[in-house]
Amino acid sequence: MSIAFLLATLVVVATPGTGVVYTLSAGLSRGRRAGVIAAFGCTVAVVPHLAAACTGLAALLHASAPAFRLVQYLGVGYLLYLAWATWRDRSGFAAGDAAARPAHRVILSAVLVNLLNPKPTLFFVAFLPQFVPAGGPGATGRMLAHGAVFMLVTFGVFAAYGGFAGTVRDRVLARPRLTDWLRRAFAGSFVALGVSLLLAER
Repeated sequence: MSIAFLLATLVVVATPGTGVVYTLSAGLSRGRRAGVIAAFGCTVAVVPHLAAACTGLAALLHASAPAFRLVQYLGVGYLLYLAWATWRDRSGFAAGDAAARPAHRVILSAVLVNLLNPKPTLFFVAFLPQFVPAGGPGATGRMLAHGAVFMLVTFGVFAAYGGFAGTVRDRVLARPRLTDWLRRAFAGSFVALGVSLLLAER
């Protein structure tokens, strides 16, 4: 496992995207526990993308325009749904005790955020071969090992994002104007990410 891979992974994971925005939103609106649970859900969603890269399904997704567009449109639709739900849900963005939400619902939402996005699968196809040459001895095992490290880094970074958001929650949301601004900002972020995904090419 090279230092270059670890540094590249850290940069990729820490760069704000759909998972980071959802994790921050969960932590800020529901508390530290929800933020860490969201981080776990986003990490679990890496598994299908990694499996697709290792089994060749990613190549099919890359080659088939209809398959890529189907996943793409599902992802865009879900991001727009999250934008609408965030915009209208004032109960979560309220000072005081964090609004309760079942852990499985937080995890499911986090998984769907990352799963309904074809870009991570194509990213693994382009990213992993730079560190694990295809066709080399034990290539599949090494890809899985690198993928596992990627998941650990993902969980660590996302949990830090979610935990921090949950920690400052009460102080930030005690200001009504800031609360409304944040709720709209997260809703707008989901819309922007949806548009970005819609415009993405294979």
